[in-house]
Amino acid sequence: MTIAWSDFTPWAALSGGILIGVAAAIFLLFNGRIAGISGILGGLLNPAQGGTSWRIAFLVGLIASPLLWLGFAALPPIEINAGYPSLVIAGLLVGLGTRYGSGCTSGHGVCGLSRLSVRSLIATLAFMTAGFVTVFVIRHVLGA
Repeated sequence: MTIAWSDFTPWAALSGGILIGVAAAIFLLFNGRIAGISGILGGLLNPAQGGTSWRIAFLVGLIASPLLWLGFAALPPIEINAGYPSLVIAGLLVGLGTRYGSGCTSGHGVCGLSRLSVRSLIATLAFMTAGFVTVFVIRHVLGA
């Protein structure tokens, strides 16, 4: 494995991480809710009384952000080195894991860890381990 040092962008990554953390904190402070995408989307698909408008606004913001970015700079190129069957299977497995883990990476990894939640720490360790093992098996065992 080699690192493409010309593509290494620690300041951009740090800035993005800070923005995500600040946005999650503001969302929690002003709404009293965790900014977990799976919970927000799931609540929209199974709506409760008065819980749809803020969920729609949040998801529209997620979609509108890259469009806003285009006004200032080009989006980074997207390169996916997998076929559609692999992507469908991966998406289904991520959805299944999100359901079993009672949350997603944004809910547990960003919001849960910042609240020092032991449950979120265990969930984050579980999905990070699953990701490492999956990459190892696919790249080194199966040779794909």
